[in-house]
Amino acid sequence: MSNGGERRIALAAIAGAHGVKGELRLKLFADTVESLRRHEKLYVGGAERRLLSVRDGGKTAVARFDGVSDRGTAEALRGSLVEVDRDALPPLEEGEYYHADLIGLRVVDREGQPVGAVVAVEDYGAGDLLEIELDGGKRSLIPFRDGIADLARGEIVVDAAFLA
Repeated sequence: MSNGGERRIALAAIAGAHGVKGELRLKLFADTVESLRRHEKLYVGGAERRLLSVRDGGKTAVARFDGVSDRGTAEALRGSLVEVDRDALPPLEEGEYYHADLIGLRVVDREGQPVGAVVAVEDYGAGDLLEIELDGGKRSLIPFRDGIADLARGEIVVDAAFLA
């Protein structure tokens, strides 16, 4: 959350410095560097910064931000998030969602009985997994797939057989 109450979405994390002139290695949470390039206003470690350049760096992206001009300043940002205000993201098509929009949603079973809430969304390459904190405090990781966990009416409807 920003100081004004707007929700921010992380687009990347800073993995470390690249070179000696303030460039940063980024772990992207999106498919391409275009996800950063399209935004005029980004937040790095909570501070608003202008993106000067970004390029594909192989397994990471390499970026330069206004106010980061040496290796020491770049290294100090290691572990920081590169974020954007939620309302600056492009609109979604029917059936699409942002992971951040799923976190906090109420989870109910097929009969509408509450079972918990979504606390995280993981993607290890085979599709999204929802981490659900059950009402008793236990957590369960289930596939976000039709028939197992469906997004409906602003909540997640699950097949209780998949909850461990």
